[in-house]
Amino acid sequence: MIIVTGAAGFIGSYLIQRLNQDNFNAIIAVDKFDNEVKNKNLVGLKIQEKIDRDHFLTWLDTNNETVEFIFHIGARTDTTELDVALLNKLNTQYTKDIWSRCCTYQIPLVFASSAATYGLGENGYDDDESKIALLKPLNPYGQSKQDFDVWALAQKEKPFFWVGLKFFNVYGPNEHHKDRMASVIWHSYNQITKTGKMKLFKSHNPDYKDGEQMRDFVYVKDVAEVCIYLMHHRKNSGIYNLGSGKARTFVDLAKAVFNSLGKKEEIEFIDTPVDIRDKYQYFTEANMEKLKRIGYPKPFSTLEEGVNDYVKNHLSVLPKI
Repeated sequence: MIIVTGAAGFIGSYLIQRLNQDNFNAIIAVDKFDNEVKNKNLVGLKIQEKIDRDHFLTWLDTNNETVEFIFHIGARTDTTELDVALLNKLNTQYTKDIWSRCCTYQIPLVFASSAATYGLGENGYDDDESKIALLKPLNPYGQSKQDFDVWALAQKEKPFFWVGLKFFNVYGPNEHHKDRMASVIWHSYNQITKTGKMKLFKSHNPDYKDGEQMRDFVYVKDVAEVCIYLMHHRKNSGIYNLGSGKARTFVDLAKAVFNSLGKKEEIEFIDTPVDIRDKYQYFTEANMEKLKRIGYPKPFSTLEEGVNDYVKNHLSVLPKI
């Protein structure tokens, strides 16, 4: 059996779909399953059993001998969440509890970290583990992920194979339930189809023009391919970046969506919300050399390729939200 936590969420549900494509159908899906919109992500997928997040650790203690691999994707991912105790419980401590069981039961583990750990990028975006303790996240969510990464690296006892993936700006199918936290591509598509134009945040940093803030946007289909590779690879444990390796501007992104829809570009700039303005990343770009060095063979989608596939083969064929 393969366990996927955060199973009803964006990345988790797409990963299950990708596992099913390779005939991995004995999937144990772990989540709260209390969000009907999210639960629609699992419709049509082959899943052996659904386990409530609060009952999963007890379940694992009983059923560990039948578990082949754990993808721990689930987390409280709202970057505006200020409840540190909640983030510590759901992100840091819960992952520690899974880690300890993977050590005890000899289960390989891939878990979700985040590019939010890099903060303003003053220490770069290099997944060199000797530099990870130096990182300074900008918000409690990023700190919760950073706290676990630092803890994991310090442990003497580790699963026989483990990888932490620092997800950069992931976009793609199954993110419709994320509302404000959905990707800018998703918001762009909805804005453009409804109003014919796209609103982007102004720059509040003199080093960047409006709309030229840069992010490493990575397609969820590429994320799933990396996860599948690691499940089969099972060596070279450690923490890895997972982005496209190429920073692109928000204007590039908006243009790609307009182009995929066959519409004329019309971009309007608005103030960045005050609650995130002082914690806003103006540049992220994953150094992907470490993953390549262990033999990952596949290219990553360009922004234009990913947006075009997402818009034409997913967003445009779904009911409008």
